[in-house]
Amino acid sequence: MVRKLSGVGIVLLLLFPEVGNGAAADDRMVGFRESRVAAQLDLEARFDRSLDPAELMEWSRWLTTAPHHLGSPKARANAERMLELFRSWGFDARIETFDVLFPTPRVRQVTLLEPHRFEAKLREEAVPGDPSSQVAVAEGLPSFNAYSADGDVTAELVYVNRGVPEDYEELERLGIDVRGKIVIARYGGSWRGIKPKVAAEKGAIGCLIYNDPADDGFTQGEVYPDGAYKHDSGVQRGSVLDLPLRPGDPLTPMRGATAGAARLERRDAETIMKIPVLPLAWRDALPLLQALQGPVAESAWRGALPITYRIGPGPAKVRIQLEFDWRQVPAYDVIAVLRGAERPDQWIVRGNHHDAWVIGGRDPISGLIGLLAEAKAVGALAATGWRPKRTLVYAAWDGEEPGLLGSTEWVEQHAQELAEKAAVYINSDSNGRGFLGVGGSQALEQLVNEVASAVPDPQTGTSVAARLLAARKVAASPAELAEIEADPRLQVEALGSGSDYSPFFQHLGIPSLNVGFGGEGPGGEYHTAFDTHAFFQRFVDPGAAYGVALAKTAGRMSLRLAEADVLPFDYRTTAKAIAGYVDEVLKLAESERDEIGRTNRLLRERAYQLAADPTKHRVPPMAKVEPPHLNWAPLLDARDRLERSARGFDLERLAGALEPALQIAADRELYSGERLLTRVEGLPRRPWYRHYVFAPGFYTGYGVKTLPGVREAIEEGAWGDAQHQIGLVAERIEALATRLEGIASGLPASAQGGR
Repeated sequence: MVRKLSGVGIVLLLLFPEVGNGAAADDRMVGFRESRVAAQLDLEARFDRSLDPAELMEWSRWLTTAPHHLGSPKARANAERMLELFRSWGFDARIETFDVLFPTPRVRQVTLLEPHRFEAKLREEAVPGDPSSQVAVAEGLPSFNAYSADGDVTAELVYVNRGVPEDYEELERLGIDVRGKIVIARYGGSWRGIKPKVAAEKGAIGCLIYNDPADDGFTQGEVYPDGAYKHDSGVQRGSVLDLPLRPGDPLTPMRGATAGAARLERRDAETIMKIPVLPLAWRDALPLLQALQGPVAESAWRGALPITYRIGPGPAKVRIQLEFDWRQVPAYDVIAVLRGAERPDQWIVRGNHHDAWVIGGRDPISGLIGLLAEAKAVGALAATGWRPKRTLVYAAWDGEEPGLLGSTEWVEQHAQELAEKAAVYINSDSNGRGFLGVGGSQALEQLVNEVASAVPDPQTGTSVAARLLAARKVAASPAELAEIEADPRLQVEALGSGSDYSPFFQHLGIPSLNVGFGGEGPGGEYHTAFDTHAFFQRFVDPGAAYGVALAKTAGRMSLRLAEADVLPFDYRTTAKAIAGYVDEVLKLAESERDEIGRTNRLLRERAYQLAADPTKHRVPPMAKVEPPHLNWAPLLDARDRLERSARGFDLERLAGALEPALQIAADRELYSGERLLTRVEGLPRRPWYRHYVFAPGFYTGYGVKTLPGVREAIEEGAWGDAQHQIGLVAERIEALATRLEGIASGLPASAQGGR
């Protein structure tokens, strides 16, 4: 028992050296003994020397010579080419294939029937000077929303702004009911799949979504090809699979979509949209919006089209005709493994998807070329005889665009092995000029800061950490600036959904990071036929300089995780983040109570009726039941205990070195800590999502909800559910606190109360 206590204590000395010996944090490399830091830095310098931006540009060119959507010949060719590359670099590589449902359109037609006739073109136009756009338009998938329902519906049209729940509250105040209507919404305000989801819940029978030029068109800058913004025929494709319920193949929930897997009937697949939905270019949306009458939309609902924005309903009457080919197609996941020399059963997994909606110069190839550069550089190190301590796994996922299909099916197929062996997953997606962004597990925040301080920014020569810090300071209010100067570290942001980290992080509780650069390149090409290699060269990342920066950043993270004496998890930052989330839900509950009380008081005073313009129809809000006072004690106690546990290690008396067996045991206890924040039963209404601290919002899609069970119950006024969820999340936080106390005292994992 004493020997084990000393060993695990030294683990924590490695993780928190400034506590143990007073050294400054930047004098050490988290997770490494001081004697090994120089060797690690030399390894990373040799890694950097293998990165060639010309190679990244060449990979970008050949990956984007034709449309490579899920199920396309080019997607298979790209996967096979990457397989050859990984093998040539010394990896044990394979392609894993899954058979997934991917509907593509047979019939697409939108017709304005009244007050006059107009037929939407529903076609993007190739642009001069970009031959790839001609290939994309001729050979690529047309504009559509994957997993829309089939349908032939005709109804009056209603404009619903962004089409999020609060917009329907405004419609109700105006006395406008969308039951039996077709709605038209503009992109933005939420993930696209929320718009038809809410419309269907409100009784609409069809949904159109368009890009308003106020968001990414001519009001922002010159349109493509003169500039990088969306021109009048550009259309944002995208999935409307109900991702907040679960990603992945709609027919194989919780299991890999292998050839022999049991499948649901399509009518029973809860993530397929219930009404027909189709995206429009603004040139097709304009005549529909012009034909609307009814109330004038308030200023926040107006875009940049040269019309008076009106809501309807009617007199515009629209017909939508949609029919899809509901086929199963192969998804090709490329998996490349470099087995660890000392701890082969601890995996560091690094992934980026390879499928695109059309050509995909930015999304996803700008990030994928960074991953390929990393893998080649790691292979070059291995060719000299070096082997990582832990196993490195590189993955190029297929089917991300329709709904994280390739990654989710792989995770579900290998769930048991991943739960045992996957220590960290590092994701990237699109990448470009600008600033570093990192989201995910806050326990890895110190690692992120050390790496960000070591990677130079291609445009300024300073570190990417210093450049980001400067940007944060410039954008900050006086109060925010004081906070930043008091704690200038880069914070790891909370993760919602929208990329391939979701199955690792939110389904299995594997510690994860999502890494990428951006913020200085316009996004007008997003999911259009104009996201080409030419666009990438001109506007996204000229010369692939930030592709190299991504390779250096994620590559260092992977190498340090692979090589550390003990995995660098610092749960003090986790405890701090969770404490902040607890404070937020406390304030949310109080503000909801105050707002309900205020509204009910004004209703009793008839203030809404008296303040309204008598010439305009406006319905006062409905009275709501005054909420009860919640018992926050379990959550507050859990928060406080976690903070004590995270900072309560007595390191001063510990000395010596860990034996390898103790290091491996300590690693396991540390990386499985994130698992303790999950419940196998999952979240209310969506059991696939198991993480009780991070989830995509039920009505935000990509956007994160922290402490989602509690937060969403409060937002929806389900106060009894909120009280129940307080107890559940408190239990998970207590489990993590127990784990940390067990590590500090040398208790084995079996005695720590985890699940």
